[in-house]
Amino acid sequence: MKVVGAIPARWGSTRLPGKSLIPIAGKPLIQWVIESARKASCLGELLVATDDRRIRDFVAGLGVRAVMTSSIHQSGADRIAEAVRDLGADVVINIQGDEPVIEQGLIDRLAEATAPGRAWDMATAAVPIENPADLSDPSVVKVVCGEDGRALYFSRSVIPFVRDPGSIACDRAHWRHLGIYAYKAAFLEKLVRAPQSLPERLEKLEQLRALHIGARIAVLPTHERSVGVDTPADVASVERIICQLHGI
Repeated sequence: MKVVGAIPARWGSTRLPGKSLIPIAGKPLIQWVIESARKASCLGELLVATDDRRIRDFVAGLGVRAVMTSSIHQSGADRIAEAVRDLGADVVINIQGDEPVIEQGLIDRLAEATAPGRAWDMATAAVPIENPADLSDPSVVKVVCGEDGRALYFSRSVIPFVRDPGSIACDRAHWRHLGIYAYKAAFLEKLVRAPQSLPERLEKLEQLRALHIGARIAVLPTHERSVGVDTPADVASVERIICQLHGI
């Protein structure tokens, strides 16, 4: 089985342009992501899919392949599909370029879930929501799953909605989706060729396109909360976490 890890890294972030090269604890953000991804044992190849030569040149200096992609892609899935199209991958892992802390072993678990012969088209991860403030935060994406771990829906709103608070136990009722995906390569091609669905356009969540076309998405539970860099305010908090983890 050939597993390719792809890190989408575009320059034109709306809230934090050029964030891939923003220094955090002495290294650019993209370098932390690469170093975390390299801990996975399943990856036959790791690359960065970017639309910017500055990111390409920096990544090349780390000895990582960088693939220049179109600047008009609407999602990370579209960008990595272009980057891996001719690599003969069986499984493609979409590793978010703005999340520098990845649970050790999660990439391997995702690859295993989508290996040839497994029933899942995609796999992703989720962590229990423990902070009540996260329930009303639209930047915290929630997911509801079936008994077998299959994703039923993703939303920026509170799902499930608790109509009668206190009437039933709500422990582990709400799960935060982590933005890392494994795809069967053939399904990734099907996904990016499909038009955006109405739920995807409304919620701005690319995984809703996959559900719309009938994807079987496995949601793997984890207890390691990923941290992302989306705004200038996130830089300091993520830097503190990295320094704690690495004893800097």
